[in-house]
Amino acid sequence: MKSLRSPLGTVVGLGSAKSGVHHWWVQRLTSIALVPLTIWFAVSLASLPALDHVTVIAWMAQSWTALLLVLLVLVATYHSQLGVRVVVEDYVHNTGLRTVTLVALTFLHAFLAVAGVFAILKVAFGGAS
Repeated sequence: MKSLRSPLGTVVGLGSAKSGVHHWWVQRLTSIALVPLTIWFAVSLASLPALDHVTVIAWMAQSWTALLLVLLVLVATYHSQLGVRVVVEDYVHNTGLRTVTLVALTFLHAFLAVAGVFAILKVAFGGAS
């Protein structure tokens, strides 16, 4: 039976690193999770009687709404971080610049996630008026 490996790969014994499959699956799972969350968000906002501050705050203060908003923020920021990471890894060839960029983007996404969750919880627990 003929092998599909290249002659050099056979000699050196190198093959797939198998680390990209996990990343690929997680990105697909987060995109699948974003579909119903985004539809829920759009339909919920569209079904509000008005989009004024008082109405939106009252809507966000409901427990299920707050929970789903937190999930939306967390899944969206994680999905974004995964996608941006792939772009940087593919197109930034300088190792030092790539590392600095990936660290900065990870901190930025973490900050956005924490800020979003904090804002939602602040509204949900009555801290915003």
